[in-house]
Amino acid sequence: MARKHVVVKLLGEAKTEYIALQEIVKKEMVHGVNSSFHQTLLKSIETKIEILKINYDYGAQIPRKLIPKKYLEELGVTNLWKVDLSGFWRMIYTLKQPLREDAEVDVLSIWLDVLDIMGHDKYNKIFGYRKK
Repeated sequence: MARKHVVVKLLGEAKTEYIALQEIVKKEMVHGVNSSFHQTLLKSIETKIEILKINYDYGAQIPRKLIPKKYLEELGVTNLWKVDLSGFWRMIYTLKQPLREDAEVDVLSIWLDVLDIMGHDKYNKIFGYRKK
């Protein structure tokens, strides 16, 4: 059985959100805050990324017909997955298999690009869900 080598990259808005969250947590720690929503969310993201490195299809696959135009047209994704984070936040990612001539034959290389990290309201807006 081939080994899976999974590379996780945070792109665009996901990278921006992640870096901003890291900065908030650093400031909280400097001010003696040892427990906060931001710290819980950051730990949740980092934990899920580690899980995805082991099991890249851990998240829920979003049916192609439900993939928002933002991802289809702007980013050209062909598949989309979501992982639930703490506090009703979501991490949205896509899977890619790079075309590398120099790749080892026995290694299945997967790129997992995290596209968005968002709260519930933004998720509902992007995916067209309405509040009831």
